[in-house]
Amino acid sequence: MKVVIVEDEFLTAQRLDGMLNKYDSTIEVQAILPSVADAVQWFKENQGTDLIFMDIHLEDGQCFQIFETINLEIPIIFTTAYDEYMIKAFKVNSIDYLMKPINFEELVQAIEKFKKLHSPVYNEDENWPTEGLQQLMHSLQPGTSSYKSRFLISLGSRLKTVETADIQYFYSADKITFLVTADNQRYPLEFSLDKLCALLNPAEFFRINRQTIVKLNAISAIHVFPKGKLKVDIQPAFKDELFVSLDRVTEFKEWLGK
Repeated sequence: MKVVIVEDEFLTAQRLDGMLNKYDSTIEVQAILPSVADAVQWFKENQGTDLIFMDIHLEDGQCFQIFETINLEIPIIFTTAYDEYMIKAFKVNSIDYLMKPINFEELVQAIEKFKKLHSPVYNEDENWPTEGLQQLMHSLQPGTSSYKSRFLISLGSRLKTVETADIQYFYSADKITFLVTADNQRYPLEFSLDKLCALLNPAEFFRINRQTIVKLNAISAIHVFPKGKLKVDIQPAFKDELFVSLDRVTEFKEWLGK
């Protein structure tokens, strides 16, 4: 089987590649494409792909722009941190919709579904996509969606879960996102800060600048400088001085006073 991974987060793409190899070492990953533009160009010039693993948000826009640009009929398993695009995804060759961080067992089930649907003996009268849509509609029911309560961390050959309640802040460095716990443990994470903003409870976490998201109870002091500039001290201590972006100061103050 030949697959293409459309994913802008390097660690996520590498982890998915490893999970596919674990599932079946004969699977060939033809390309890892981080953007809409790269995907459009690649699919214009290449053929023979059996299955695509596709994130929703890419470097230069949403993946749905790909379908607006080229006629792409290859089956797709969506891999994303967002659940609000499920219905739209099911309209464009979707086999399944996996929420990040991807669970290996769910990945296997999605691939097996793909094999079933595209095997020569598949009966088009079977109950898919009805089954998939039923799962979709259940996931959209009130109360079934919530902010993330924990994160799955990949540590070499080991996996570890970190409770959101134990996380003090997130930051990005060298295009990698890290979380820092209350006991000052640092772990790489498979989400960008943009995506984390949609997964975290805004009553508890605030993005003070492009590189940092902090938890309210991690803030130990706030220093006021001329022209409204704010410096934030957090625990555990950050490696550099942390300043609130000037365009976020007003919103930050409102968040503190809620």
